[in-house]
Amino acid sequence: MSDTSPFDPVGHESLAEAVVEQIETMIVDGILKEGRKLPSERELAEALGVSRPKLREALQILESEGLVNVRHGEGTFIATLTGRAMSPALLALYARHGRAFYDYLEYRREQEAFACRLAAARATQSDKERLMEIIGEMNKAFDENDSEASQEADLKLHAAVVDASQNTTLIHMMASVYDLTRQGVFYNRAFLRTMDGTGKKLLAQHREIVDAIVAGNPDRADAAARNHMDFVETSFRLGQEQRDREDRAAKRRKLSM
Repeated sequence: MSDTSPFDPVGHESLAEAVVEQIETMIVDGILKEGRKLPSERELAEALGVSRPKLREALQILESEGLVNVRHGEGTFIATLTGRAMSPALLALYARHGRAFYDYLEYRREQEAFACRLAAARATQSDKERLMEIIGEMNKAFDENDSEASQEADLKLHAAVVDASQNTTLIHMMASVYDLTRQGVFYNRAFLRTMDGTGKKLLAQHREIVDAIVAGNPDRADAAARNHMDFVETSFRLGQEQRDREDRAAKRRKLSM
């Protein structure tokens, strides 16, 4: 394994248990997230400084605990641990009832502000560098008018902010919320970008969030997150009102023919 490996060599006492404890800790800390594939058996054994039989013993323990899935011929993956925030039936119900979307935004506003406040106080240099890298990706996606890359960078940035909060409960809970966003159940960022100037404003808001965290200013970061979510809500409300007006106008026109 290279020097970039997040795994540390373990001592020689209770090797399998030491491996289990290290991987468990990395899962709790949100370093190893659900769905992530672990390095190959050879690479992982080398990084941890244990024999492959001892590594297999540790992986068997982790699998019995429901923490990893060993897929023969594919590798070992961190198991799905947080589950769905909502059942498929409730998701479908939410999709049919638009009012629920604003409850989702209200929830996001508080959680994002909390995450930004903590991140501004706790972010490491590595966290800050990651946030700056993602802002660079967002700039590039905006300049190239790449909506797919822009949306993916948006989600990456919010997740990176939560990671920088160093709050493990928040990390795991928000991963489930962001999964709903990725599925397009609530937050249709592509729609937001079609509104005049919105894409540019979103980029500026994300940059302000990152600048506040990098500067270590919790109050500024909190305010930046709230302003961002308020803007999202206002934009969607205005967009919905415009669609409603257009629908009514089209119906009136048909009746006048």
